[in-house]
Amino acid sequence: QVQLVESGGGLVQPGGSLRLSCAASGSIFSINAMGWYRQAPGKQRELVAATTSSGRTNYADSVKGRFTISRDNAKNTVYLQMSSLKPEDTAVYYCNAAIATTTRPWYGMDYWGKGTLVTVSS
Repeated sequence: QVQLVESGGGLVQPGGSLRLSCAASGSIFSINAMGWYRQAPGKQRELVAATTSSGRTNYADSVKGRFTISRDNAKNTVYLQMSSLKPEDTAVYYCNAAIATTTRPWYGMDYWGKGTLVTVSS
């Protein structure tokens, strides 16, 4: 019913930038929070950044000042602009969204994308 599709990952040198995108599609009634998580090899998945439908944002301490989350509500899309990338930012980045569908508009569920790999290496 609902799909989240990420794009924009890849290989970048330390200090470089990347922009991730995540588009939600399907039987969407409303979207509340949208965010990005990441999981590095051998580590637990962690929150990177999140934003509410009204634009409030939250960032992990490790990315504050380097990453910026934004969203286009008309396109059901969330972005993550990543700058000053470090090798420790290497991970699979997952998009997450709290979505109510047209068939159950009173009930929001968490949906996840399949992930996009970001590798920061020289």
